[in-house]
Amino acid sequence: MGEEKKKMNNYSFPLLLLLLLLVSLHSIPNATAAETPLLKTYIIRVEKAPASILDLHQWYQSFLPTSTESFNGHRMIYSYKHTIAGFAARLTEKEVSLISSKPGFISAHPDRIISIQTTHTPSFLGLIRNNSNSAGWVDLGGGEGVVIGVLDTGIFPDHPSFSGEGMPPPPKKWKGRCDFNASQCNNKLIGARAFLNGSAASRDVMDVSEGPFDEEGHGTHTASTAAGAMVEGAQVFGNAKGVATGMAPRAHLAIYKVCKDDDCYSSDILAGMESAVADGVDVLSISLGGSSVPFFQDEIAIAALHAVQKGIFVSCAAGNDGPTPSTVSNEAPWILTVAASNTDRSIVANVKLGNNLVFSGQTVYQPPNFTAAQRPLIYAGFCTNRSLAGLDAKGKVVVCDRGGGLSRISKGKSVKAAGGAAMILVNEKDDAYSIIADAHVLPASAVSFQAGLKIKAYLSSSQTPTASIIFQGTVFGSSPAPAIAFFSSRGPSMASPGILKPDITGPGVDILAAWPVSVGPSTSKPFNIISGTSMSTPHLSGIAALIKSTHPDWSPAAIKSAMMTTAGIRDRSERPIVDERLLPADHFALGAGHVNPLRAVNPGLVYDTDVEDYTPYLCGLNYTNAQLTIMTGKKDIDCSKIKSISEVELNYPSVLVWLGRDEEKKVTVWRTVKNVGEAKVDFFVHVDEPEGVEVVVAPSRLSFNVVGEEKKFALTFRRRANGGEVAEGRIKWVSSRYEVSSPITVVFKE
Repeated sequence: MGEEKKKMNNYSFPLLLLLLLLVSLHSIPNATAAETPLLKTYIIRVEKAPASILDLHQWYQSFLPTSTESFNGHRMIYSYKHTIAGFAARLTEKEVSLISSKPGFISAHPDRIISIQTTHTPSFLGLIRNNSNSAGWVDLGGGEGVVIGVLDTGIFPDHPSFSGEGMPPPPKKWKGRCDFNASQCNNKLIGARAFLNGSAASRDVMDVSEGPFDEEGHGTHTASTAAGAMVEGAQVFGNAKGVATGMAPRAHLAIYKVCKDDDCYSSDILAGMESAVADGVDVLSISLGGSSVPFFQDEIAIAALHAVQKGIFVSCAAGNDGPTPSTVSNEAPWILTVAASNTDRSIVANVKLGNNLVFSGQTVYQPPNFTAAQRPLIYAGFCTNRSLAGLDAKGKVVVCDRGGGLSRISKGKSVKAAGGAAMILVNEKDDAYSIIADAHVLPASAVSFQAGLKIKAYLSSSQTPTASIIFQGTVFGSSPAPAIAFFSSRGPSMASPGILKPDITGPGVDILAAWPVSVGPSTSKPFNIISGTSMSTPHLSGIAALIKSTHPDWSPAAIKSAMMTTAGIRDRSERPIVDERLLPADHFALGAGHVNPLRAVNPGLVYDTDVEDYTPYLCGLNYTNAQLTIMTGKKDIDCSKIKSISEVELNYPSVLVWLGRDEEKKVTVWRTVKNVGEAKVDFFVHVDEPEGVEVVVAPSRLSFNVVGEEKKFALTFRRRANGGEVAEGRIKWVSSRYEVSSPITVVFKE
């Protein structure tokens, strides 16, 4: 006992010192934070390097304070050249302040997060004729010779959709590289790189060795939609069977991984676009989008402007925040902004109640051993673990509401974990009749909000409610189709209210395309069915490649015009295209209409826009000279010396005007069209006047003698009656062969 006490005394002084040290550290909880300044990634824009400085990196490095060399290794994560003059670096606020005082500095702002947002669609769009796999592409070239750059979550290179069999070699202008093994790169997949420094820096990880392999699936899906090779036997859970193919099956793919775990940092996106421009892509497909910001703060808009200046077509997602107004992303007029609509294919799972009422629904997972027997029916709200707690769900059909912060798939997982036999997933009110088919983990049926009301009324009125789910597999000819999806973001644009956005819509609901892993039983040809403007965007990117292949000398603006002016405004039943409420879709949902690739490749006339016209347009948005420098990279821009133009004066393929209360006041808008059809042709004007508005077009006839000839015309608007807030119409130039149609949107100012 005495020996033990002696040993304790020998250790008591060091233990006391240790305790005092621990107490002192505990009493200063922010000691480490005070010693290590908080680092954030900033995108720094500077003037172009003086002619005397040949090393661009050295010029950028000269802006960094000496403090950046003291800790955390290399702080500059990107240097940019082809899209902006500037760099991205990990900096403290104090360091940014020091940089801003240096000559040549323009601006600095923090990195921001931007989110990621087809067996049947080629046939639905008319690209497959007479049940042939390729006949519809014969006249369009299949996109041959065109390189589509896809900015997304990477790619699964071993998927058969990316086989190089039968593909020609890349065009001679191609300068990119493929960072996969030589066996995974081929004449289809000619480029693949990863740009994740911004994402890594946000996690304080500076050693980025991750390649362009897709761990999410989103990038594989979008790439195969744009330009995947033909793959027979595509299906998901035995549904949507057929030959999967991209819109431009002969086009090459270049992949730029800029997203990880659904987050895409603007510094990484900028680096990916920078590389794509330098590599020599022809089309950029970007299924990403964030909230609306002024163009001089929008990295995608800025980089896209520089890409367009080099003749690269840029297609971007409108966003998935509909049906709320003014949620549209990627609003710049030099970008094609793509909305989403459905096709006439449904994967049907009807709900039959115990009172014999039947409601149409959809789901991808339809197990053959699930019987259509009536089962007890219960309601569990949002079907969270909490809302299911205390409910006896075992062997029952559980009604779940969408929303509540839980994904659609997660609701099914919760129901399955609680012992539920099946799930009925009810739309939220804003979703209305627009239904998405998902690959659920249990038998399920997604139904409309209106059906959900009747199902819940039955639940409340019956003492022993029951329901069954009746699977009917893949059904073609569903109506209405196309129809705008509820999630598709809507205009008007916040960044530029005088430009109609979105521009156009394309297939974006229940789209089957390549996937990295099997969904359901293991297969060497994994596919998945998902929805979003992320899915409609690569459809339009691929169609742009078809047009570019046929007309290699056309500008990005001409290609955009060709798609917009030939787009359809009626569904397969020749009725007006509707929205999620089954009401006629307005221009802020539909844009110019639904894409028609066979007409777009030969539009007759195009509204071309010189890239130099974007500078007076930006001046017309009242941007400062410094903000114009950020956009264009030119430091000598002075808007006071430039004849600025309003948004409506831009030679755009749609027309949006603002009219005041004064019925005598007229607004005149000029447009220029270029003949790209045939020589010796006359076009006559047809106007569908917006309600309460008089529209006079002069001249009413345009006569062209040669291809390439341009003609101007004026549209004069006058308010002649009080109406609602917005009125819509169209202007059409019609010849014996062509109909060139543009939407007219009139916003009334009080």
